[in-house]
Amino acid sequence: MNWVDVMIMVGTLAGTAAGMLLVQKYASVPARENCNDVAGFIFAAVGAFYAVLVAFVVIVVWENSSTAKATTFAEADELAGVYWMSRQMPLPAGAELEGLTLSYAHAVVDTEWRQMGDHHSDPAATALMYRIRESALSFDPQGDQQSAIYQNVIQHVDGLASKRRARLNLIADCVPPLLWAALIAGAVVTIAFTFLFGLSNTWAHLAMVLSLAGLIALSLIAVKEMNYPFDGANAVKPTAFEVFLSRLPPPR
Repeated sequence: MNWVDVMIMVGTLAGTAAGMLLVQKYASVPARENCNDVAGFIFAAVGAFYAVLVAFVVIVVWENSSTAKATTFAEADELAGVYWMSRQMPLPAGAELEGLTLSYAHAVVDTEWRQMGDHHSDPAATALMYRIRESALSFDPQGDQQSAIYQNVIQHVDGLASKRRARLNLIADCVPPLLWAALIAGAVVTIAFTFLFGLSNTWAHLAMVLSLAGLIALSLIAVKEMNYPFDGANAVKPTAFEVFLSRLPPPR
C-alpha cells in the first residue's frame, strides 16, 4: 500500500465510524430494532449485488494485468527472433538490424516503460520499430538459405509490430469512470445500509460495520492498484526485455 491507499482506508473507516455514531445518537435503537427483519432481507440482496459487481471488476482487471504481462513476453520473444535471425544475415545488413533490435530493447526498458506509467508511449521507440521494419524489408536475399532467413525475419518483425501495438493498447485504465462511480456508490449504499440495524451494544455494532467497511475499502484499493497494468503495486515490469538483454553474445 502507498500513502494514497492508506488515506483511502483511514478515510473510509473514519467516515463510517462518524456516520454510525451519528445514527446511534439521533435514531433510537428500539425504533431501528423493529426494522431488523425487513432491513436484513433487503441488505442481503444489496450485499449480494455489490459482491457480484466487485468480483466482476476484480476478475476483469486481473485478466487485463495478466494479458499485459503475456503480451510483454510475447513481444520480447518476437524481438529475440529478429535479433537471432539478424545474426544469420550477411554483413552489413545483419549488423545494422542487430544494432536496431538492441537499441529498441534499451529504449523500451530505459525510457518507454517509465513513460507508460504515465499512460504514454516513447516516440523514439516507435521510430526504432519503423527502422527495424525498413531494415528488414531492404535486405535482398541471395540464394535459398538467405531467402529462408529473410522470410523468418519478416515474420518476426510483423509479430514484433503486432505485439507492440497490443502492449500500447493497454496503456489506458481498465475500469471506466462510470464503473468507478457505480463501485463507489454501491460501497456507500452497502455500508450505510448497516446503520439501519438496531443493536443494543453500540460498540459491537460499530465493530461489525467497520469490518465490512474495511473489507470493501480493501477490495476497491485492490481494483485501483490493478486498474492500470503498468503502474501500481501489481505493475508489469520489463522483465522479459531485461532477460533478453542479459543473455546476448558480443555484437558483431
